[in-house]
Amino acid sequence: MNANTSHLRFFSAFHRTTPYKESIRPQNHYDLFPSSLSSGPPPDGSFHVDPSSLRREFLQLQARAHPDRHQGADKAKAEAASARINDAYKTILNPLARARYLLSLRGVEMGEDESIAGSPSASEGVMDTSLLLDVMEVREDIEAAQSREEIEEMKAANEERKRSSENSLDHLFRAGDIEGARRETVRLGYWVNVGTALDNWEKVGDGRVSEHD
Repeated sequence: MNANTSHLRFFSAFHRTTPYKESIRPQNHYDLFPSSLSSGPPPDGSFHVDPSSLRREFLQLQARAHPDRHQGADKAKAEAASARINDAYKTILNPLARARYLLSLRGVEMGEDESIAGSPSASEGVMDTSLLLDVMEVREDIEAAQSREEIEEMKAANEERKRSSENSLDHLFRAGDIEGARRETVRLGYWVNVGTALDNWEKVGDGRVSEHD
């Protein structure tokens, strides 16, 4: 049974609101969303997703899998299905979590706090050092910021960095460059953390600025 047949049969049970076979399960998170993610994960599909379409399908699936629509043993199965749909949605919606998940499908497990380390070549080491210096410089700018306008400008610049990283991930996953995708995922993680620092910035009463991570 291929992935498309598997997930269509799995969710046809929710369409009918009749008991479904426990053995019929989607093979990965992408199989849960046959409409909004019809091409599946890269390399066949894109790394990018349409958040509006994904959310619309997510709400439809959650409505069909709602435990109140099932009874007896099927109620517990529906609760498990609902939890899996929710986990898959949150993972795919978030670009960093999505990248880590796609790497896990290829046997590469990354911790949430993984940083750049163990560069296999001198050229990559130079790139890594440059990235770390860039991140340090941005964090220093955040600490030195004295106005909301400065922070907003930095937020816009950081959003562009994240978009660039996501575009690179699309290319790398489609090309099957898993090591490159791993390294770019680490890069994206740094910019996501910078974004969190920018969101947590606040102006205090004495004119100084504090940053809360």
